[in-house]
Amino acid sequence: MTAAENVCYTLINVPMDSEPPSEISLKNDLEKGDVKSKTEALKKVIIMILNGEKLPGLLMTIIRFVLPLQDHTIKKLLLVFWEIVPKTTPDGRLLHEMILVCDAYRKDLQHPNEFIRGSTLRFLCKLKEAELLEPLMPAIRACLEHRHSYVRRNAVLAIYTIYRNFEHLIPDAPELIHDFLVNEKDASCKRNAFMMLIHADQDRALDYLSTCIDQVQTFGDILQLVIVELIYKVCHANPSERARFIRCIYNLLQSSSPAVKYEAAGTLVTLSSAPTAIKAAAQCYIDLIIKESDNNVKLIVLDRLIELKEHPAHERVLQDLVMDILRVLSTPDLEVRKKTLQLALDLVSSRNVEELVIVLKKEVIKTNNVSEHEDTDKYRQLLVRTLHSCSVRFPDMAANVIPVLMEFLSDNNEAAAADVLEFVREAIQRFDNLRMLIVEKMLEVFHAIKSVKIVGWVWWLTLVFPALWEAKAGELLDVRSWRPAWATWIYRGALWILGEYCSTKEDIQSVMTEIRRSLGEIPIVESEIKKEAGELKPEEEITVGPVQKLVTEMGTYATQSALSSSRPTKKEEDRPPLRGFLLDGDFFVAASLATTLTKIALRYVALVQEKKKQNSFVAEAMLLMATILHLGKSSLPKKPITDDDVDRISLCLKVLSECSPLMNDIFNKECRQSLSHMLSAKLEEEKLSQKKESEKRNVTVQPDDPISFMQLTAKNEMNCKEDQFQLSLLAAMGNTQRKEAADPLASKLNKVTQLTGFSDPVYAEAYVHVNQYDIVLDVLVVNQTSDTLQNCTLELATLGDLKLVEKPSPLTLAPHDFANIKANVKVASTENGIIFGNIVYDVSGAASDRNCVVLSDIHIDIMDYIQPATCTDAEFRQMWAEFEWENKVTVNTNMVDLNDYLQHILKSTNMKCLTPEKALSGYCGFMAANLYARSIFGEDALANVSIEKPIHQGPDAAVTGHIRIRAKSQGMALSLGDKINLSQKKTSI
Repeated sequence: MTAAENVCYTLINVPMDSEPPSEISLKNDLEKGDVKSKTEALKKVIIMILNGEKLPGLLMTIIRFVLPLQDHTIKKLLLVFWEIVPKTTPDGRLLHEMILVCDAYRKDLQHPNEFIRGSTLRFLCKLKEAELLEPLMPAIRACLEHRHSYVRRNAVLAIYTIYRNFEHLIPDAPELIHDFLVNEKDASCKRNAFMMLIHADQDRALDYLSTCIDQVQTFGDILQLVIVELIYKVCHANPSERARFIRCIYNLLQSSSPAVKYEAAGTLVTLSSAPTAIKAAAQCYIDLIIKESDNNVKLIVLDRLIELKEHPAHERVLQDLVMDILRVLSTPDLEVRKKTLQLALDLVSSRNVEELVIVLKKEVIKTNNVSEHEDTDKYRQLLVRTLHSCSVRFPDMAANVIPVLMEFLSDNNEAAAADVLEFVREAIQRFDNLRMLIVEKMLEVFHAIKSVKIVGWVWWLTLVFPALWEAKAGELLDVRSWRPAWATWIYRGALWILGEYCSTKEDIQSVMTEIRRSLGEIPIVESEIKKEAGELKPEEEITVGPVQKLVTEMGTYATQSALSSSRPTKKEEDRPPLRGFLLDGDFFVAASLATTLTKIALRYVALVQEKKKQNSFVAEAMLLMATILHLGKSSLPKKPITDDDVDRISLCLKVLSECSPLMNDIFNKECRQSLSHMLSAKLEEEKLSQKKESEKRNVTVQPDDPISFMQLTAKNEMNCKEDQFQLSLLAAMGNTQRKEAADPLASKLNKVTQLTGFSDPVYAEAYVHVNQYDIVLDVLVVNQTSDTLQNCTLELATLGDLKLVEKPSPLTLAPHDFANIKANVKVASTENGIIFGNIVYDVSGAASDRNCVVLSDIHIDIMDYIQPATCTDAEFRQMWAEFEWENKVTVNTNMVDLNDYLQHILKSTNMKCLTPEKALSGYCGFMAANLYARSIFGEDALANVSIEKPIHQGPDAAVTGHIRIRAKSQGMALSLGDKINLSQKKTSI
């Protein structure tokens, strides 16, 4: 019996806090009570029987006093009662009382009420006693001609289950249902009848389909779904039938039902690899994404499109549909847009890149015109990154993209501005022909660049000294100690680009003009003192705002006055950008400015031959640096200048005063070479990852692989040899046997936890199956005594963010008998959890108290919820600054190799190393690496590994250092730290 043919039984869950009623009181209520009392008593009887009670004395009472009642609630409860009550004697013979019940069934099948008829037919699907079904066959057949469709469709299901289980009771069932199908008009009845023919007599189902294949589009959607399933199964088993039915699948792509279109497109892809079929299926998927309003549906269908793209033969077909795929960008959901852009980027080629760039440029412009939304900035960032990737892969497009994107350098969205700056940096280094355009555009937008506060102050270091950034990542990520330096990094990046790539005299003069414009009047200190003395009057310093009446939480009024300083605020707004940064105390931008001034001054000296002009330009640059140093030492800025910035500016002054060739090479050549090396390493890494992905797609055939000869199947159509309908049904039912069989490490034996000892009266062990949001405990309980154990109950409790869904029902265990008890535990977050409890039972015939066996604890591993993930360096740094909880773990291990320890941590925590392999290669005595993972609940986990090997202690010295973990929730940070500590103990001395 396949998974699709398993019978679904009625399950009832009720609280069992109170004591069960006695059999005498139940019998009294069933005999003498009113309808309400009989209903409640019947419910209690059903619950007691489900809990293991036999109650044989109540069977005749229910037949005499409850069965004749016509109340609908009573009749529904009786159907449940007859399903669960024992119907045979211990030797397997049918109880005599069931003859009376059988007569009641027959009367209900002839009842004038269609609901009672249909409910009885549904109940008969669950009966396994042929003696009870045999007298009812004429009545069941008669229900096929009932006027109401509810009765007819349930009659079909009843005939199907009876034919499948007891074929001798109705041997002509396929012929009977075929005749019924030909004359039936109701869609639900036709669907049930057709489904029965598929499983009972497929040839008859095909004969019927052949007679009406041209009218398939006029059928209801539920019948069309079954027809798609039949065509798939037939063509999967017999490929020669594909030509006969593939036209029908094409027709169903035009169905009015989205579900039918989705299934038909999936079936068409599995049946044919022809370009026309792939194109029709992909077009159907795209229409579904655009027309459906549910974002979950959009994501599911997008995944199917991505699966199509994975096949090399299908990729070229999908490339022609890139413009259609981009229509999905009209969806406001960010996740849908993100997947759509990634798919379009994977499919872009030289044939369609120009159209793709045009559409993306329009989308970028649209984000400026729409009202600000919480996802608008993120969408703009995605568009910038996509255009960046297109320009890198197709350099001819960069000239069209750069002018549009550089407008975002002055954008309030720090993420988009950062991505644009990264793109401009890479473009100006790689494309020599675009340098003049980029510099010109940068000079246009330079004055409009605003202060952007994000975690990215180390970007300047990544430009100039990428090796230093990679080596010292562990130290640089302590963002809390560098909060003052978070601002103006977009401004500093723009300064660096202008100082590095302005190569003509005119451009250098323009850069100096923009710097003077952004700095304002100099000397800064004297001009600011004059403004303070001449413009700010005493009576204008402080003004009192209007008095406001506020209502407190207690409902009383509170009076509040606001003191405000109006003129200084206006004065701050009138300040040039760079002057404002310096007066706010952000002198790190002054260090960047000094480097830029030094570069352009040295380059100006090399370009201009006149000594007077050289000295004038160098003197102007030195004057700007000197006035900044003067400002930093004064009391005007909100924060004084740091010693590091003073040293940097002083060094630049000394370089300009000497103008040595060595310093000229360092400032104007070495920095650009460092950037070139970093971009080359990044490009190699991207190529390596693309190569790995392409290798995964290619199917490698080993020398000893068996050869399958399928003469009737084309070679390119042998990619799917499994029944997708059956696989999807197994997945929906939680059947993981296929996965466990493929992965021996995931087998049940490795997940079994022993709960009690072998010498305990009751032995118990549990198989812990962790799903995404719940845990299923399959507990095997064995009675190791010679006594009957009554009310054997598994009592569980949880510690952590776990919740027991239901209390397991008590059991009765015969001597040396065993049983399986299942318990469900819901999981709410990524935290370590503990499940503990005991087993209590009563010994039959003993007068003592209840016995108890304490169970061992079941530790729920956090690693079952954490999966490796990837993110960009900017996203990592931003999350590192935003997350509140940090857990610092000290390294305590006996490992002596840094790389071995890092690999051990990655394996123990399911995290992914974001630091490139090249940065970790070599040996220098210390290592810093960034790790990232994401839980199935969408929680992010960050880690920074800073370890070293103390060389002075000898070659056998153990690795030392610490690991810092940051997460949004306290539980995840602590649990991940506990996991690392536990894994270290396994390897410690």
